[in-house]
Amino acid sequence: MMLRIKRVPTVVSNYQKDEAEDGGRHAPGCGRNCLRSCCIPGARLPIYAFKKANKVVSEKGSAGSEQSVEFLDSLLLGEWEDRMQRGLFRYDVTACETKVIPGKYGFIAQLNEGRHLKKRPTEFRVDKVLQPFDESKFNFTKVGQEEVLFQFEASEDNDAHFFPKAPIDVENSPSLVAINVSPIEYGHVLLIPRIFECLPQRIDRESFLLALYMAVEAENPYFRLGYNSLGAFATINHLHFQAYYLATPFPIEKAPSKKITTTSGGVKISYILNYPVRGLVFEGGNSLEDLSNVAADACICLQENNIPYNVLIADSGKRVFLFPQCYAEKQALGEVSSELLDTQVNPAVWEISGHMVLKRKEDYEGASEDKAWRLLAEVSLSEERLEEVKELIFETICLNAEANKVVAASTTEESAQSHEDVDDLKGSHPAMVPV
Repeated sequence: MMLRIKRVPTVVSNYQKDEAEDGGRHAPGCGRNCLRSCCIPGARLPIYAFKKANKVVSEKGSAGSEQSVEFLDSLLLGEWEDRMQRGLFRYDVTACETKVIPGKYGFIAQLNEGRHLKKRPTEFRVDKVLQPFDESKFNFTKVGQEEVLFQFEASEDNDAHFFPKAPIDVENSPSLVAINVSPIEYGHVLLIPRIFECLPQRIDRESFLLALYMAVEAENPYFRLGYNSLGAFATINHLHFQAYYLATPFPIEKAPSKKITTTSGGVKISYILNYPVRGLVFEGGNSLEDLSNVAADACICLQENNIPYNVLIADSGKRVFLFPQCYAEKQALGEVSSELLDTQVNPAVWEISGHMVLKRKEDYEGASEDKAWRLLAEVSLSEERLEEVKELIFETICLNAEANKVVAASTTEESAQSHEDVDDLKGSHPAMVPV
């Protein structure tokens, strides 16, 4: 089964308009039109403000007239196609052959022979999940402003808004959506939370919730977000999520699961079953923030324990898959077969989810479900190790839930000027509800 590339009407880029209006003037600052202090003064970028109730953000009076725009098709994919037509990508990913591999799971194979030669190399250690941000290494403040599609932030009310040209508020460090110049698939973009804070590649609650809001705003199950930690094939140590559009189910999305527990916030946590990479799936919750906090806390637990991991945000933000992994560790110990190493496939979030990006034509032509399964099985923790990791995660989630209840109770008591003893709250409600 061959897959067809989605095409959408192209939106005329704000940058094209500016170039025409300004008569092709030279870029100021360093000349690269980057996102650093040399070029950012006076720069303007579109803002998409997503729906989020009771969120206070800065006034947008200077942003220009508001326009109605469809987030995924007209804005994100339309602007992505505009950048493709302007030649900003290192290769044409839409020309890459893609097929669904016959079998029960429907693994997806793509032949992308040039990506590993043209993408940026890894510039840091792969045995440490948490590493400090290094200004001297590549980071996203060094990209050209033409690679940025728009700023992404919460709206002041419960409606989405689009401002086609707005100043960049450096002090409040906006989150940006930019193209991935070495794309894996159509519409491949990067979500870069609070870009000017120069955060290293590590999950925090605020950034994870932002990624979930992006999945919700897209309103399309074929648009997924992914995250790779250091040690799990992230190549840039500057906080970012990846996302792209592919109109076919991922194998992981079809895998069965077995419920372990439900949190007091309504988030169901399950084991992934009958899949080559063992992991956990989080879904439900009394609110999007409930789901986000539990999943983010699990990620934070892993990174603080130096356990590499990958995350897939699927079903328009309704499900989060978490995969602790050990492939790089096995590589370092010489425990991966030469047959698998020769493929040069680095099993990051997309490969683990079932979208196999292959670099050699022989691997693409000979792709089978058995070969995909054998590769991904090398990524997985053992059952025993996953159980240990799960216990670490659950301990973290329980502690955070209890802490949140105490803080909430203390706040309520203070506002009511109550003098009740907060110690009475301890143990009043279990953070986890067993099966």
